[in-house]
Amino acid sequence: MSMKFLVIGSGMMGSAVAFDLARSFGVERVTLADIDVSRSQEAAQRISSSKVQPIELDVNDYSQVLKVMKGHDSAVAAVSFQHNLLLTKAAIEARVHLCDLGGNDEVLRKQLDLNEEAKEAGVAIIPNCGLAPGLANVLAARGADLFDAVDSVHLRVGGVPQHPKPPFNYQIVFSVEGLLNEYTGKARVLRNGTVTQLDTLSEIETIDFPPPFGVMEAFLTSGGASLLPEMFAGRVRELDYKTIRYPGHCERFKTLLELGFASNDPFSAGSSLLTTKEVFSQLLRNKLENSGKDVVLLRVYIIGRQIGHLRRLAYELVDFYDENENITAMMRTTAFVTSIIGQFIADGRIRTRGVATPEMCVPLRPLLEELSNRGINVQESWY
Repeated sequence: MSMKFLVIGSGMMGSAVAFDLARSFGVERVTLADIDVSRSQEAAQRISSSKVQPIELDVNDYSQVLKVMKGHDSAVAAVSFQHNLLLTKAAIEARVHLCDLGGNDEVLRKQLDLNEEAKEAGVAIIPNCGLAPGLANVLAARGADLFDAVDSVHLRVGGVPQHPKPPFNYQIVFSVEGLLNEYTGKARVLRNGTVTQLDTLSEIETIDFPPPFGVMEAFLTSGGASLLPEMFAGRVRELDYKTIRYPGHCERFKTLLELGFASNDPFSAGSSLLTTKEVFSQLLRNKLENSGKDVVLLRVYIIGRQIGHLRRLAYELVDFYDENENITAMMRTTAFVTSIIGQFIADGRIRTRGVATPEMCVPLRPLLEELSNRGINVQESWY
C-alpha cells in the first residue's frame, strides 16, 4: 500500500511524526508543512529522507489548508490545540483522515459535534493522539476490558529532565502553551462513579519509580483523561489522571499561578499591550531548557475483579532520550504513537469513521507491537 501523509507543523512533535512516517513501510510521501518554510526545510534536512517534502502553509488560511490536504490519504495536526477545530472541518471537507495531539477538553467537545459529518464524508478524525491523552488512555480502556468488573483506573504520566535544575526541575518537552493548558482549568475525574471537575495542581501524591528517579510526585492536571470519565461513568468508582514531576514542582508552580501569572489581564509595556500570560509564557521559554536529555515516565493501573478475585493490572513505561537520533523521549512517545495511529487509519487497521478518541478505537496489541519495534516497551504486570 502506498500512503501519502500531510504533517502540519514542523516543531518538536511534527518533525518527529515526519521522521517516523518516513521510516515506515508503505509510506510513499510525507508533506511537512509550516508557516515558516525555513523551519520545515530544516526539519526535512535533519530527517534526511527523499520522502519528506517541506512546504509553507498557514493553518489560519482555510482555503489553502483545504487545497493542500487534498491529494493526501491522512493528515496529522502537530500545531497548537487552538487550530484543531478548523483543521477538523477542513479534513472533513477534503475527505482526508486526520489525527491531532489534542489535550484541550473544550476543543475536543466541538470536534465531537462534527461526528456525523465526518461519518458521512467517510473519514476518521482521531483527536487526542500522542502520549497522554493517547497511549495512556488506550492502555486504560483496553486494560479495563480484561476485567469482569472495574473498581478504579489511575493514569500517571510525565516528561521530566534526566538532570533536573531548580527552581522547577523541569524542561520544556512539549510547548509552554500546552504546559499552561494542562496546569489551568479543571481536571475531569470520576469520584463515586460520577464525572466531577476538580482544581488542577491538587491532590498531590508520591509515586515510586526505579532508580535513578525514586520518589516522584503526581498531581491533577487537565486534558489527560480525555473521554475516559464519560466512558466509565456509572461503571467505575474512581478514575483520575495525574502528571508526574520531581517533588516540589507543583507547589512552586501553583504559587505563581495563584499570583495571576497565567491570567489574560492586559497591561501596557511601553507601546505594547500584553497579557500577564504572554509575558509569563515568554519568561518560561527563556528560563526553562527546551532541549537536553529527558525521560518519560508512565504508569497506568487498574483495580477490579476477574473471575471473582480482586486483581490489579499495571502498565509501566520508562523511555529515555534517544542519543543516536537526537530525539527526546517525549517526541518518541508522543509523535511516534500519533504516526502509528495515522498509519492504522490509512492502512485499514482502524476502520472507525467519524470523530473518535484513541481510547474508543485504537487496538492495543498492534500498537504495543509497533512501539516495541521502535524501542518503546510497555511492561504489563498482574498482581
